[in-house]
Amino acid sequence: MRTRLPAQACEAEYRVKLDKTLHRMPAFDLPGQAALCRAGLAAVLLAATIGAFAQSGPALCGSLANGTNGPFDYRYDRDKVKIVEDYHFNAQVEALIAGQSGAIAADLDYVLRAFPNHHRALISMSRLGLRHKAAVAPNAPLSVECYFERAVRFRPDDTVARMLFAGYLRDTKRLEPAVKQIEQALSIGKDNAFTQYNAGMLFADMGLHERALQQAHKAAEMGYTRKELKDKLQAAGKWVEPPSARAESAAAPAAVAPPAAPATPDAPASPASAASSGS
Repeated sequence: MRTRLPAQACEAEYRVKLDKTLHRMPAFDLPGQAALCRAGLAAVLLAATIGAFAQSGPALCGSLANGTNGPFDYRYDRDKVKIVEDYHFNAQVEALIAGQSGAIAADLDYVLRAFPNHHRALISMSRLGLRHKAAVAPNAPLSVECYFERAVRFRPDDTVARMLFAGYLRDTKRLEPAVKQIEQALSIGKDNAFTQYNAGMLFADMGLHERALQQAHKAAEMGYTRKELKDKLQAAGKWVEPPSARAESAAAPAAVAPPAAPATPDAPASPASAASSGS
């Protein structure tokens, strides 16, 4: 049976863990000692760090300057991607199996400082934080949210980075800021069917079925024909055909069987056949 820490010892341990995790983030009120020990360090620490990093920004997440090594745009500076990935982002790092030049988070941090909007590295850093149920992944110098904040600060027009940010916010149960990121992506990518469709997928995952349905219809109107979003909405009992499809269905005439050929009297035999039959 585990022995519960005395209140003073519990608070002291909590303060040490919190200081290491937040890296001198702004202070906030600690819970009462008894409540803290009853709740357990892990649960309180996660809630505290997520709350602190909800106010991410340049002051908390640092400058984008990276000396001679960036920052570069993952979408367009493709000639510079390979050398960084060769040394810091092999298959094992991406899959969170093992680091390449050090700890997994250290390699991911290197990649994300050189390419703040490196989509695959953002996904891996997000997964690493979620795996450990921590706002700051082990051995990472910044919070997961900071890496996303840096990505969209670096390239505000990167709709994929914004969608990935929204997905992380959804996974950490912060739906309001997730919706804001999605809406910004939709505004930027209003003519992009892929962006419209992916927004619908995120809305569906968040239980916002009406918004998801709107996006499904819009993506279909733009010629995007994938069916996963429609399947999600059908499974939730929320799918409705778009107005244009309903109008076409109503206007289409019912299928009518062709009329039967009219009955005709037997044609009289020709004179030649009549003569031959009488002979």
